[in-house]
Amino acid sequence: MEAYILDWLNLLLRWLHVITAIAWIGSSFYFVWLDNSLVAPTDPELKEKGVGGELWAVHGGGFYNPQKYLLAPKVLPEHLHWFYWESYSTWLSGFALFSLLYLFNANVFLVDRNVFDMSASMAGGAAIAFLIFNWLIYDAICSTIGDRPGADRLVNLLVGLQVVVSVWAACHLFSGRAAFLISGASLATIMSANVLVWIIPGQRKMVASMRAGQAPDPIHGKRGKQRSVHNTYFTLPVLFAMLSNHYSMTYNAPHNWVVLLVIMAAGALIRQFFVLRHKGVYNWWYPGIAVGLLLAVIVWMSPLMQARPVVVAASSSSSSSSSSSEGGAFAQVQQVIQARCIQCHAAQPTLMPVPGKGVLLDSPEHISQHAQQIYQQAVVQKAMPLGNMTHITEEERAVIGKWFEAGAAVK
Repeated sequence: MEAYILDWLNLLLRWLHVITAIAWIGSSFYFVWLDNSLVAPTDPELKEKGVGGELWAVHGGGFYNPQKYLLAPKVLPEHLHWFYWESYSTWLSGFALFSLLYLFNANVFLVDRNVFDMSASMAGGAAIAFLIFNWLIYDAICSTIGDRPGADRLVNLLVGLQVVVSVWAACHLFSGRAAFLISGASLATIMSANVLVWIIPGQRKMVASMRAGQAPDPIHGKRGKQRSVHNTYFTLPVLFAMLSNHYSMTYNAPHNWVVLLVIMAAGALIRQFFVLRHKGVYNWWYPGIAVGLLLAVIVWMSPLMQARPVVVAASSSSSSSSSSSEGGAFAQVQQVIQARCIQCHAAQPTLMPVPGKGVLLDSPEHISQHAQQIYQQAVVQKAMPLGNMTHITEEERAVIGKWFEAGAAVK
């Protein structure tokens, strides 16, 4: 029953997170498109009002004429729509989901002792620290350098360097799956903190100045614009990091930090293409380079490139990893499962509060029932055991593979 309730919490939180993320990303992408699609008005009346750009559009059977003022309208309307709850709701639902799945099961999901040997509490603290310190470092870069004239290129270079260092550190501290997620969550935290700490407060100061009959300080708009631009380039890398937990071939790859950085770079380049396209510039070099990077990663990670000769031990006292001509025999498979899988997939697991995904592997009948999942997760994707906490070997995976491919017989 406990596993059933946790699965529902997982589902509902994930659904909420996706819904709010769609709302946030949708509004963000729309305003980036709008900002880059505005044209200078020709109507003298609009110029007199201080309109710097306008756009005519048709959607849903109606005509729209959004207008952007050079700084602010001469008369501030009583009702203004603020775009911030989409951001806050996305981050809060994401952190709740991260807490439920990763922080409360840090020993299972965060720790890979083959990467870095640490306790569950240390891993949880390190994960939260990653979110906090990445924001503090990013904010320090933008706050100390960002206001200088012509400093955007230097700021972008330093932020890019920070992302590289952060991804490398995460992949050398946490399990691969967690490292990818934490890297994406760090960028998402920066994005939401930009809205909370700079964009919305700056807009509120501008509104307060106007209501007091004062001219708003344009520095608030400049800072908000800089942070908003960063947010739009972070979006596609964050989306990949969030989706990566379904594709163990990426986070379990050798030099997985390089894989993540290359795919993130491809996402940023694709976003750059669309940003320029909004301005009427079709620079196909950006998506071309992005596709080239993705193809390079695909080839580099391919089984042919990663293939290694499997050296099979003649015997082992710690596990039944030997693979002779009878390597596909069920007895050997059952011994591997007993040594490497049963810790999480028994009626009373020792590494988890409840059986992982409700899957039991404590009898021949249960093993036969889940043979397809065992093969997919342990042999094809190599996603199990999580973080390889039970130290399954390639030889043992091969034993399971031969057994399944021979028909998965249990007798």
